[in-house]
Amino acid sequence: MNTAMRLPGRIGPRALLITTAALPLTGWALHAAALHRQLAASRRDPLTGLLRRDAYAARARRLLTRHSDDLAVVMVDADHFKAINDTLGHAAGDSVLAAVGARLTAWAGPRSATGRLGGDEFAVVTQVPEALLERRLAQLVRMLHTPVVLEDGRTVDVAASVGAATPAVVGTRELSSLQRAADAALYEGKHTGRAVLATAQHTTVASINGRRAGRAGTATWGRAA
Repeated sequence: MNTAMRLPGRIGPRALLITTAALPLTGWALHAAALHRQLAASRRDPLTGLLRRDAYAARARRLLTRHSDDLAVVMVDADHFKAINDTLGHAAGDSVLAAVGARLTAWAGPRSATGRLGGDEFAVVTQVPEALLERRLAQLVRMLHTPVVLEDGRTVDVAASVGAATPAVVGTRELSSLQRAADAALYEGKHTGRAVLATAQHTTVASINGRRAGRAGTATWGRAA
């Protein structure tokens, strides 16, 4: 009786075909996954995790098209942010911006568009019942005024100005018009510690790409910073 160990034979043509076909498919799957991660990263601000300007605008317009009722466009500016950078350093400033991003995300919820427009300026489009809007905006102001604790244990007092606009009051679903009205309302209440709701009158303020003309960045390349 032959007890010699039988070595595996050669791979048959069918198995070889399956194996070689699977290799490029696997490679393409890995490549597609990498591209998906790169695309997702390109849509997000790396510091705050919020949507970048273009990605935010695209999602905001979709929300305004599909869910016009009970939607609010909210503009947010961090107050005295330059002073934080100048006195505590840019690392502290980055921590404050990251905290603002986290708080806006928590306040707005997952079915919203939350973006960093540039620097210390942010925007949110979210669903809020009209009867609850003032209460929810007051809640947002309190969240944004909560001190930020840095990694080294120092505490930074922070504040932000907030303006909001709704399609029902402004009379349009167009994102730039709503942002202009919300931005004008924000500056009406700048440094007051309260959120301001836009009226139809706020839509008459001159703007560039939905931002109040004359604010930082609106004279550069026709785009707000």
